[in-house]
Formats: sequence, structure tokens, C-alpha cells
Amino acid sequence: MHRRQFLTSAATALAAGRAMGANDRVRVGLIGCGGRGRYVAGLMREAPGVEYVAAADVYLPNAERARQWAGPNARAFQDFRQLLDQKDVDAVHIATPDHWHAIPTVLACQAGKDVYVEKPLAHNVREGRAMVNAARRYNRIVQAGTQHRSSPHFREVEQIVQTGALGKVNWVRVWNYANMFPQGIGREPDSDPPAGLDWDFYLGPAPLVPFNRKRFLVTYRWFWDYSGGYITDFGTHRLDTVQQVMGVTAPHTVAASGGRFSLRDAGEIPDVLQVTYEYPGSVMSYETCLLNGHGVGGRTAKMKYYNAKGAEDRPNGMAFYGTNGALYADRISYEIYPEPKSPLERKQMNTTDATRLHAANFIDCVRSRKTPNADVETGHRSTTVAHLGNIAFKTGKKLHWNAETEEFTGDGEASKLLARAARKPWDLI
Repeated sequence: MHRRQFLTSAATALAAGRAMGANDRVRVGLIGCGGRGRYVAGLMREAPGVEYVAAADVYLPNAERARQWAGPNARAFQDFRQLLDQKDVDAVHIATPDHWHAIPTVLACQAGKDVYVEKPLAHNVREGRAMVNAARRYNRIVQAGTQHRSSPHFREVEQIVQTGALGKVNWVRVWNYANMFPQGIGREPDSDPPAGLDWDFYLGPAPLVPFNRKRFLVTYRWFWDYSGGYITDFGTHRLDTVQQVMGVTAPHTVAASGGRFSLRDAGEIPDVLQVTYEYPGSVMSYETCLLNGHGVGGRTAKMKYYNAKGAEDRPNGMAFYGTNGALYADRISYEIYPEPKSPLERKQMNTTDATRLHAANFIDCVRSRKTPNADVETGHRSTTVAHLGNIAFKTGKKLHWNAETEEFTGDGEASKLLARAARKPWDLI
């Protein structure tokens, strides 16, 4: 497909869409059939009237496994474009590695299909904007897989901060910790691809390299060609929540420090990364540490904490420091620690992961045509925050961000990192 066809053709797009009734079946195709894709598909299928009718994966064993799960009438493909050609597919669920989020999303919108796409929304900022533009041009529902947006307890946190109950909040911390010392993801020599894998297709817009198992499946996130590391993977969720809670959409400056200090594995991402973001009226610090799993903050007896491994660790979360108290939150909890003489009371609560609610919200919006909880524009702006952190790390500069033009002010070299030269024939965005 030529660039002009990809960007301008509307011949196959059912751009206007139609509002479905509550009892209409929603037929979904799964693109990217690994563990995360099948897990979320299982939750999405719990919504009334949802049927998975097709699956596509460059690794055929995964596509076939998903087809068997979906049912006897489902079809399996190695090329996702064949799935998009299926007239009975109303929506697609994209759970590929990050570098394959943008192209299927844009093509799906062009084919008149709604999209649920896992986080991070895109491999880079320019891809993310292309996804937003496609959703708007073809009038598609596109939901980013940032499920915090569907969590009631984060809406409570947002209300606590926005009503001023926590006092003035000028400082926020976000952290992701995991102790991977000393081996990290390890190393393996290059080898032949496993049977059933189209390695060239897997690489897609990324540079052509020999097959290495560490660049495939769960450990692909440690390579810049396919992902942005912990900050785009786990960090995007928490950066998205901070923007929701604080009522902001973009920082105006970003600076970062870090490096690969102690892990000697095959990966490329830093094992320590600290990013400082300046917003109007507040500063946010983001931290990745892959050399220690403890994290930040204390623990409360009988409370559950997301991904905690030991008795005292708190490996990920967000902390909002207000003049009346501090609020610590993660995916399944929040706690308030009052300042002395504060009107606040000590409070803690637990809940569950909101992925099921988020999947149900997508299906509801496919039927109603309402804006989803994590609309593609919201997903793009939150994912951009993570990308900005990586660009600041790579350049070693304090960068000034213009959110309107989506360029760095006065730094053309840094702005070049907002995109990449994709490998042909996948240079479509």
C-alpha cells in the first residue's frame, strides 16, 4: 500500500458508523494473541453480546491458541490485514508489541472498525498523533488500554485533590521499582526464528536484525526498537493517572538522568531513570529503579498493594503531597496521611484492578458511540509524557515542550526523536 493510499483512502471506511442497540452482538478480532491479549479478551468477552470471531498474530501458534479459545467458528491469520478484511468484524483489540500499535489502529479505523489498543498507545509521539487523527477522520471509537481511567477509586482521588481537601498540591512522585539484579533479562545468542514466526513481519517498521529470543515476546520491552522501557510500559498508567488527578494534559519542561549501571543483560533501557516534569503550578518526579524492589512509602497492616512481593515493599505507585496531607495510591488502593493539625483523617481503602470495567466501557461505547473513558486523545497525551522522559534521557537536556504544536521549543534535534524513520514497506505514518 502506498503512503497516499494509506493516509487518504476512505473507500473501505464506514466512517459514519451506526449506534448499536444494547442487545446487538459486538464481533471482535484480536490482533496480537499473547498472554495480555488473551487475558483482556477474556474480560471483554464477559460483556453481554461480545464474540471474538478472528485472531491474528505473526507467531501462528499464538493465533491458533486464540482461535481455539474463541470458538469453532473463529478464524486465525498471520497477517492482521486479512483480519481487517473480514466484514463480520465490528471492532479490533490490539495487544501487539508497542511498535505494532499504530499501523493496525490506523488501518482498522480506515476499514470502519472500532479499536481497543493496549498501552502505551504508540511507539513514538508522531505515531500517537496519527492514531488520533485516524480516529477522528473515520469517526471511530478508539480506547487506550489505560484502565486506571475506569477505576472508581482513582476518581475518588481526583475529587480529593480537585476539591482542595488535600490542600495545595505542588509536588507529585511516581515510581516503578523491581529488583532484577544481577541478571536482568539475561542473554541469548542470535538463532533461527521458531517455527510459525514471520520474523520480518514481527520487526515491521523496526530495523532489520537477526532473530534473538530476548527481542521477542515478554522481553521485547527492553529494546528501543520496539518499546520505551518501564516508563512507557508501567509508567504510562501512572503518568496518565497523575494527569487525571491533577487536571492537566501536558508538562511544559522535562529533564532526566539515569543509565545502565549494574545490569549486564541484553537489554538497552536504563536500570535507573529519574525524570522531572514541570507543570503549571506543580512538579512531578518519575522514577524507575530495576536494582531494588522496595519502592517508596510505608505499609499499613492488612492492606493489599499492587505487585508487592515482600512484607514491606511498595514497588509502584503515586504520591500527592498537599499542604493538608499526603495521598499514596496504586492500582488497587489509596491511603491518606494527614499533616499535623490537618482537618484530614487517616484513611485507607482497597479495591480491585479495573481492566474488566475498562473493557466493558469500550463495548458500551461501541454500541452507544459515546466517548470512552480513555479516549485516544487522552491516551496519546499521557503516553507522550512517557516519551518525553525518554527523549530527555537520550539528549541529556532540559527540554521545553509545546503541547499545541507537539514540538520542543528551540530544539530541532530533540524534535527529531518524536518520530523515527520506519523500515519499508511499513513507512506508512
